[in-house]
Amino acid sequence: MKHIGISIPLLVSLFAVSSNGFGGETSSELKGPYIGQEPPGLTPKLFTPGIPSTEYRDWGGSFTPDMKEYYFARRNHETGKSTIMVIKSENDQWQESVAWPSGRNGSISPDGKTMHIGKYYRTRIDNGWSDLKNLGGPFDDYRIMRLTTSKKGTYVFDEVGNDGDGILRYSRLINGKREAPKAFGKQINTGKWTAHPFIAPDESYVIWDSERDGGYGDSDMYISFRQADGSWGAAINFGEKINTDGEDGGGYVTPDGKYLLYCRRCTPPNFEIMWVDAKIIETLRPE
Repeated sequence: MKHIGISIPLLVSLFAVSSNGFGGETSSELKGPYIGQEPPGLTPKLFTPGIPSTEYRDWGGSFTPDMKEYYFARRNHETGKSTIMVIKSENDQWQESVAWPSGRNGSISPDGKTMHIGKYYRTRIDNGWSDLKNLGGPFDDYRIMRLTTSKKGTYVFDEVGNDGDGILRYSRLINGKREAPKAFGKQINTGKWTAHPFIAPDESYVIWDSERDGGYGDSDMYISFRQADGSWGAAINFGEKINTDGEDGGGYVTPDGKYLLYCRRCTPPNFEIMWVDAKIIETLRPE
């Protein structure tokens, strides 16, 4: 997981597909919000549990702001190639189809108009999404796995080094112009494997994963809250309810702000995609 140079590589086996997808259920059998799943409380539970596929590996999901489309990548173990899939809610039923025959999945901006895929992006058009475009400029200088954006247009992304290590950077829109990327301070950029950020739409917090002293095992999930003076607070470990002795991370809050999805023990053959009520974030906020 740590060395994969792709966007949002952590959310693997999200739908735990069997030969017909959805862990034995057909898409037409899944109704209601959140792909037909019963939402969790403050205790994490599996998201779309089922029988994992031995042929495919599903990872990297993003809901659109209206919560009616979910994009993810399906990788064929034998060929190593990925197909970008989409599951859409139509007439209260979730239907799966191919979005693009190959490529990588990305994170969707809060306004739903842009899908960021590392240093590339697609824009929403009448019949779907545009062809891939390059962010250009200074972003070509970075090996980006995951780039997320706030409502103000601030980019937060990881930079993966040649040794697989990484740091997080940000780039704001100032008077309509994109500033050169800057590294976060030591509150965030401490430890190894610092990667896979998620910035809250209102920029009130940043979630990421990293391997740090005092953690529970390999990579743990952390959060930093924005302070009154605009600075970022100390990194706060999500604790033993979220983190394990394995590799945990890829935190992502659904566009409606209600649920936190993440990958628990993200090494084969586990790939446990969990979700939990996003109120857990407020339990970590310092008083």
